[in-house]
Amino acid sequence: MALKSKIEWTDSTWNPVTGCTKISPGCKNCYAERMALRLQAAHNASYINGFQVTLHERTLSLPLTWRKPQSIFVNSMSDLFHEKVPDEFIINLFNIMTQARWHRFQILTKRSERLLKLSPRLNWAANIWMGVSVEDSEHIYRINQLRQTEAIIKFISFEPLLGLITNIKLDDIDWVIAGGESGPYSRPMESQWVISIRDQCQNYGVPFFFKQWGGVQKKKTGRALEGRTWDEMPQQNEALNLAFNLG
Repeated sequence: MALKSKIEWTDSTWNPVTGCTKISPGCKNCYAERMALRLQAAHNASYINGFQVTLHERTLSLPLTWRKPQSIFVNSMSDLFHEKVPDEFIINLFNIMTQARWHRFQILTKRSERLLKLSPRLNWAANIWMGVSVEDSEHIYRINQLRQTEAIIKFISFEPLLGLITNIKLDDIDWVIAGGESGPYSRPMESQWVISIRDQCQNYGVPFFFKQWGGVQKKKTGRALEGRTWDEMPQQNEALNLAFNLG
């Protein structure tokens, strides 16, 4: 079975790769690292290497066995485009996702340079949503590199949002997620940072999803922005929606 997720914008997670290394400020308090080390201490077989990059080839074909259509966050415990993940592994994974056409696969990376380089070799189907994580204005170049890929559905996750980001070019972007950092050492997020992104999305007509305010007790801080929740999602073509609904 897919692992049911508490992440608000997906249904479940699938981790054919676990482990990662930190490359930018958004990685500082990585939730995946904390969880991986906890699972290692609990002697979970999938995390015997802790947070070292580990391939789980036996899990590659799992989505083909899940008949119920669902949105699946790919590699919630890693970055698929990490330099230690071989090209052929990534290509094989994309082929599996294309075959499992009744699911929606959501991928996020901070390694947009490798994503762009590998993009021409990947099997881009309409059920594969490709996104980049952007935590501050220093890393908006990831959006430009995402835009140059052959991905059909492109999205941005501004989480953890660590500063004000203005003048975001959202041409050819299909979806935006924003959220604050959570956990024991979470850094604060200002409301004006989120409102600015929301307003820029509205100016471009891009669906906006506000995930959370975050903090040490994220359930208490909630996810309402200016009196309402923002759960907007990309609209896909009728044929793909039919495939998703029928399986």
